[in-house]
Amino acid sequence: MKTRFPVVAGSFYQSNPNALRREIEGCFKHRLGPGEVPRVTGKGARKVLAIISPHAGYMYSGPVAAHGYHALAEDGAPEVFILLGPNHTGFGSGVSMMPEGSWRTPLGDLQVDAELAASIAGSSRIIDLDEAAHRHEHSIEVQLPFIQYLYGSPKIVPICFLMQDLATAREVGEAVAKAIAARDAVIIASTDLTHYEPQTEAEAKDRKVIDAVLSLDKSGVGHIVDSYGVSMCGPGPVVTAIVAAKALKASRGDLLAYATSGDITGDRSSVVGYASLALRRA
Repeated sequence: MKTRFPVVAGSFYQSNPNALRREIEGCFKHRLGPGEVPRVTGKGARKVLAIISPHAGYMYSGPVAAHGYHALAEDGAPEVFILLGPNHTGFGSGVSMMPEGSWRTPLGDLQVDAELAASIAGSSRIIDLDEAAHRHEHSIEVQLPFIQYLYGSPKIVPICFLMQDLATAREVGEAVAKAIAARDAVIIASTDLTHYEPQTEAEAKDRKVIDAVLSLDKSGVGHIVDSYGVSMCGPGPVVTAIVAAKALKASRGDLLAYATSGDITGDRSSVVGYASLALRRA
């Protein structure tokens, strides 16, 4: 069985298991976080179909990401997580899925749900079974310790997007929705928002993207990114999550938290924006 080893442990998050657990707890308790470590509700409502979660180093985006995982914990315990992340490295195919094996973090291994992965890939013409895109990519990896901290070892399906156009996102979103319609699954779309612009400009651009997500407007996200030059890195995963969530009867989006790297460092001259959102059914 193939194992995908961590590439940003020790830089984006702690490499020691105990230190990593403390770091995650610190994200939940941070002044920009939800303020408490959640308890997973075993028989929750399971109305959260997807979350949008940032993927910078935990010291920067961890408290914002913690809001999404807090909402998931209160909503129950999914059996499988579909992880959608942008491809920052350029390695691999346009849309790449690791179809089997495991992903390792300092907190242990998570197994790929090979049956579900095959089902998703079988409903799409553009998903390649390709591990190369995942080897050095951090956007999915940084979500895993939060999942493990809360849920132990549920199964995952990781999908990495180099192509992020609307047609691609629509096809993958429809394939995901079809495959998980009868499964207790949740989608995590990994993205940061505006990169390296002054705080006021980043907030204005990010608000436009956030409003489109809250409206479940799959076309609007890409239009805003293109029209306003928003340097978010994962519009494809976000639009894919919207497409899938709407197919699964999502009725609304909720903004759980927004902050920038400047809110952490105090330097607001050049920031990266982070948002945590939930897409829910009634």
